[in-house]
Amino acid sequence: MVLRCRSSGESNSEITLLTAEEGIIKATVFGGAKSKLRAHSAPYNSGQVWIYRDKSKENAHNCSYAKLSDFDVQSWRPGLRELYERTMTAAAVTETILSSHGGGGEWGTALGLATDTLDTLEHANEDLCARLFVHFLWRWAHFLGVQPHIENCANCSEEIKDGHLLYNVKESAALCISCAEKQGEQERKDNGYIKLNPGCRKWLSAVGGLDASQVYRYSMDSKSYDEAKALASAVLTGVLGKRPASWE
Repeated sequence: MVLRCRSSGESNSEITLLTAEEGIIKATVFGGAKSKLRAHSAPYNSGQVWIYRDKSKENAHNCSYAKLSDFDVQSWRPGLRELYERTMTAAAVTETILSSHGGGGEWGTALGLATDTLDTLEHANEDLCARLFVHFLWRWAHFLGVQPHIENCANCSEEIKDGHLLYNVKESAALCISCAEKQGEQERKDNGYIKLNPGCRKWLSAVGGLDASQVYRYSMDSKSYDEAKALASAVLTGVLGKRPASWE
């Protein structure tokens, strides 16, 4: 899958790919705007690629010279370019993948998650685009092994079904109201908390194990959406060390 495409020189471009075999790789695409390969290697296209490498041209950083020789596109995803919200959500998904280096090893799974989300996103309306992005962030957090438990208090282990939990951003843990209040006011301010109402937690629990194609069946109110996005964003920001601008 092509995650990114940037100009390189006068008429060439450099693409960044997510592959099941080698994870994130970069390759040069030679040719101008009318080049067949240039058209095939547009962002979000996926299929089978042939990469030519010439190790004799390795630079001082041991980065091998690679160029795209051929691309058998199996999915063009034209719908991603037909609605602004789809385009921006797709960009946010791919930037998340790039920021976490493709997941760090389980590349086939990473490619599967990206494919599932972008395939569904191609036909999504504005409201579903927003939910699909939160769904992707939440599943990506699980994929990276950092998804927090949001059914029980991390301190006293009490199961909270209908009440609120407070997510401690600094400690990456969800606490019940009672345990959170035991901390001093200044400590609570320093840690930062995200309030998680029952609607937000139920939605995340319901869709966390589902494919993106099933997300349309689960709606939520705007307050729950804001909390769910804030939680998923905070969890991944802690891992990435930054908050990608495309998330906004």
